[in-house]
Amino acid sequence: MKLIIAYIQPEALNEVKQALYDAEVYKMSVTNAMGCGQQKGYHETYRGADIEVNLLKKVRIEIGVNDEFVEATTNAIIKGARTGNIGDGKIFVLDLPQCIRIRTGEKGADAIG
Repeated sequence: MKLIIAYIQPEALNEVKQALYDAEVYKMSVTNAMGCGQQKGYHETYRGADIEVNLLKKVRIEIGVNDEFVEATTNAIIKGARTGNIGDGKIFVLDLPQCIRIRTGEKGADAIG
């Protein structure tokens, strides 16, 4: 089992969700996040004061999958999020040692679904 964490641009969320649905990946958690990488933020003037904004809005997607779905899931995220510009995002794939479905008590690969 793997935990896939992806940080993407907020405007790419609908395209990523559609690509995941097309790859038959339906379960995910989505949260708003802020961060910076190579983009390094931008400068703006607010009421005459120069402000450096270096934390930009991102969307964090977390998906727990069985090993056979890792490649399809990451490819779907890339397909929906890639524009070719700096700031498209990152995908992290982590080992997931245990998963337990609270409702039934199922464990492991059966619990992920």
